[in-house]
Amino acid sequence: MPEERISVLDFGSQYAHLIAKRFRMLGYYSEIVQPAAPVSAYKNTKGIVLSGGPSSIYEEDAPEYNSGIFSLGIPVLGLCYGHYVVAKQNGGEIAKSSRGEFGFATLKTNGVDCPLFAGISFPTQVWMSHQDEITSCAPGFEPVAFTENCRFAAVQNLEKKQFGLQFHAEVKDTPCGNRIFGNFAEFCGMRKNWDQDKVLSLLVEQIKHDAGFSPLPDGTRKPRRKVLLFLSGGVDSTVAFALLNKALGQDNVLGLHIDNGFMRKNESAEIARRYKEAGFTNFICKDASDTFLNAIKDETDPQKKRKAVGETFIKVRDETVRELGLDAENMLLGQGTLYPDVIESGGTENSKTIKTHHNRVEGIQALIEKGLIIEPLKELYKDEVRAIGGKLGLPDDLIYRHPFPGPGLSINVLCGDGIDPQTDIDRQQLKTAEEKLGKLDLQGFFANSGTGTGCTKAPEISVLPVKSVGVQGDFRTYTFPAVLGFPCIFQDFPQWDVLEKLSSFITNSIPDVNRTILLLWKAEDVNGKLRLQKARCTKERLDQTREVDAVVLEELRKAGLYRSVFQHLTINLPFAVSSGRCSIVLRPVVSEDVMTARFARLPVPLLQHITERIAAMGFADAVYYDITNKPPATFGWE
Repeated sequence: MPEERISVLDFGSQYAHLIAKRFRMLGYYSEIVQPAAPVSAYKNTKGIVLSGGPSSIYEEDAPEYNSGIFSLGIPVLGLCYGHYVVAKQNGGEIAKSSRGEFGFATLKTNGVDCPLFAGISFPTQVWMSHQDEITSCAPGFEPVAFTENCRFAAVQNLEKKQFGLQFHAEVKDTPCGNRIFGNFAEFCGMRKNWDQDKVLSLLVEQIKHDAGFSPLPDGTRKPRRKVLLFLSGGVDSTVAFALLNKALGQDNVLGLHIDNGFMRKNESAEIARRYKEAGFTNFICKDASDTFLNAIKDETDPQKKRKAVGETFIKVRDETVRELGLDAENMLLGQGTLYPDVIESGGTENSKTIKTHHNRVEGIQALIEKGLIIEPLKELYKDEVRAIGGKLGLPDDLIYRHPFPGPGLSINVLCGDGIDPQTDIDRQQLKTAEEKLGKLDLQGFFANSGTGTGCTKAPEISVLPVKSVGVQGDFRTYTFPAVLGFPCIFQDFPQWDVLEKLSSFITNSIPDVNRTILLLWKAEDVNGKLRLQKARCTKERLDQTREVDAVVLEELRKAGLYRSVFQHLTINLPFAVSSGRCSIVLRPVVSEDVMTARFARLPVPLLQHITERIAAMGFADAVYYDITNKPPATFGWE
C-alpha cells in the first residue's frame, strides 16, 4: 500500500467508505480507521476525515473516539456527525434541530475565505441528512457557509487546521464534493498515489490469499480451496465471478445460478446465454423455484422474508455441493456482496441495520466465522465494480444491466393480512401522518411554478396505508408514503423540479412519512374501494410483477434510457379492490453508488405510454410513481 494516505474515521455512517472511495477516485490513497484506534494508526497520514453516523453526539452511547488525533497537527475534516465531533472537541454545542434536513439544500457563503471552497461558486447545491445541529460555534472557529435551516453548515479554524461540514460532500448529489475533497487533500500536502489498476491488482492478490494459494513442486501455485459462487446474473456477482476466474482459474471456480422463482421474465435463460457468449464454461443453472416459494409462502414480515430467502440459498448450496460430490470443507462460498450491503445490514462497528440483506443472514454469518466465505467486492461500490468489470473485458450488456439482488422480485412483492392498519402503533402513526399532511400548505409550490402547462393547483394529498423502509439520518425508518393526486395528470403534468421540492418538503416536515408517490392512474369506479388485501408472495403475484417489469424495461430500451436509469424496481402492493388484484408502484432511480439516489425523471409521454400498457394488463387497480430520493427512502420498499 502507498505510504501517504487520508485516514477516514468510521462513525457508522451509510457513507463512510464512500468518503474513502472518493479520495481514491481522485488519486489519493485512503483507508478506513476505527475512531478509537491509537494514534500510532495514523503513521504517514496526511489528513483525517471524520464520517457521519447514526448516533447523537450528546447521548450516552455516542461512539468513543481517540481525542489524541486533534493534537497531532494533522488537518481534520468533519462531515455531518464528524462536524459535531470537531465542534464538541473544541467547545461547541450541539442539540436536536427543530427541523431536520434530508436531501437537497442550497449552501450560501458568509463571505469568509475557506481553502475547501476554492474554485466553487455560491450558492451551490449540497446533500443533507441530519436531525441534529450545532447551536453554538466552538471558540476560535468561524462560520463559513449556511443553508436555510442550518446556520453553521460549514465552519473552520485555520490555525488548528480543522474544518466541519454539516452536509455530505462525499455523495454525488453534492456536485462540488470532489472539488472540496481535492482542495482538502491539497491543503494536507497530499500527493496523488492511487489508480484503478492498483485496485484490480490488490483484489486479485487478496482472492489468492483468501483461497490459500500454495506452491507446487513444479513451481506453479494452486488454491487450497475452490470456490462455489452464487450467480444472480446481476452486475455484482458477474464481476465477482470474472475476478475469481482471473485470480484462480476456471478449474477452481464454479458459478451456480439458482432460478429461485423470483427472476425477471425469461431471466435465467438470458443469463445462461450471456455467460456462454462471454466465454464462461464453469457455471451451472439449477431450478429451485418451488423450494424458495415454499420457504416464504406464509411470510408477511419483510425482514423475515429476506432471511428466509437467504437461508434457502444456503440450503440449496449445501444440496448442490452434495449432488456434485464436492468437498464442502475445502469449498468456499463466493458472493458478490458490495459495501452498501454490509453497511445497511449493520455490518460496521457503529452502523445501524437498515434492512437485512440475504447475504448477511445467520447461515451466511456462520460461514463467515468459519472462514468459508469469499467476497472480493465487499469494500467496493457499484460504479467501482463496473469499472473493474470493464478492465476485466466484460461486455457492456453484462456490466450495465440493471442491478438485480439475490432475492429478486420477492422483495418487490409486498405482503400482508389485509388489516388496515395492523397494530395500534400503526393506526396512530397513520392518523398522525394524515393529520400533519392535512395541515401542509402546498399551494405555494404551484401558484408561481411557471410550468408552462397551466398546472397551478395544489394536488389532493393522502396517506397510502402501506409501510415501506427508508433511511433518515443513518437510521432505518418504516413509515407510510404520502400520495399526491392531480386531476388529468398527463394533460397537465407538473414540473419535475416542483415535484422534487414538494417531495422533499413533505418528508422533511413529517417524520411519519418517508416517501412521496404520484398517482398516475386509477381504474374507473374504484374510488373508496381500494383496500389492503390478504396476500402472500405467490407465483401469480410474481408473474404480475414480471409482466409489468418487462414492459418498463422494454420501453426504457426503446427510448434509449436504459443506461441512464441506474435501476428500475416494479413494486406490487396488495392494495386493490379485491383479492388477486394489485396496485403497482414504478420506482426508476438514478444513482452512482447506491448510497444516494434521485428518482428518475422520465419523459411524460413515455410515462403515460407505460401506464396505459400496465392498465391494459387487467390486474392493476392503480399505478403510482415514486418521487422520493434516497435518503429519505431506500430504492425498494422492503
